[in-house]
Amino acid sequence: MRMLSQDEEKDDSAEVTWEDQARINSFSKLNGRVKAFEEKIEILKQEKEALDDLSMELELADEDQPIMYRVGESFIHLPHSRAMKRLEKDKTDLDEELSQVSLKVEECETEMKQLKVVLYAKFGKAINLDE
Repeated sequence: MRMLSQDEEKDDSAEVTWEDQARINSFSKLNGRVKAFEEKIEILKQEKEALDDLSMELELADEDQPIMYRVGESFIHLPHSRAMKRLEKDKTDLDEELSQVSLKVEECETEMKQLKVVLYAKFGKAINLDE
């Protein structure tokens, strides 16, 4: 990061039109969405890691003992084979959700890049769209 010189700081020759303000607002909304999606991705990655750990534990578990498996906010007893099937389904669903959220992040970032090009072209150093 660097400080702007006084000449650069006072460069307000470009007038902000309604369309420009709409673009700035769109960029801000997209930036907020990206941050929310990134938080969601972190949560999903933690859940995936927990499911992977559970998978390893179930491989070592006794097949005759019922397994306490979490469904929502509660736990139910499942036979070992059903618990393994349920675990695989949950892992598949989680992978799909993770890929969908990642795709949304990519879409938002693409749109943000397009808005950056337009806004930096008009305002130059007078606008800061980086974090």
